[in-house]
Amino acid sequence: MALHRMPMLISVVIALILSVLPLPYWVSVGRPDFLVVVVLYWAIMSPRAGGLLLAFLAGLALDAFKGVVLGQHALALTLVSAIAIKMHLRIRVFPILHQALTIFMLLVIYQFVLYWIDGASGHPVTTAWRWLPAFTGAALWPVFAGLLGFAYQRT
Repeated sequence: MALHRMPMLISVVIALILSVLPLPYWVSVGRPDFLVVVVLYWAIMSPRAGGLLLAFLAGLALDAFKGVVLGQHALALTLVSAIAIKMHLRIRVFPILHQALTIFMLLVIYQFVLYWIDGASGHPVTTAWRWLPAFTGAALWPVFAGLLGFAYQRT
């Protein structure tokens, strides 16, 4: 394994742990989609190394840990990663606020795919709180980009 992929793998594992860590309901309802934001960062900054395979495997791991329909997070995460990879050169040159807005739209697409799959599988969650992680993830994008950018530049 190449040394330049270690920060990517470590950050994905940490994000996966933060995504499934048990929290009180009032905190967990606004928990950002850590894994999605981290995978999107790597899809934008290093699309060959942090591409669709990383998104799919990370999504499958999240499905297994959360005990939901196998493949729902994998599908949603792969879809938004494909969009991010397609636009990665444009997103990179955006100011951080525009990047955050782009990440917000990708997180909304991610949540919509999960919403659709939950409805199709008979597990609808129709509260407005479902969309809160898209807002918190986009709001924390500058922090994620700064921390992961530091790790990316160190390799």
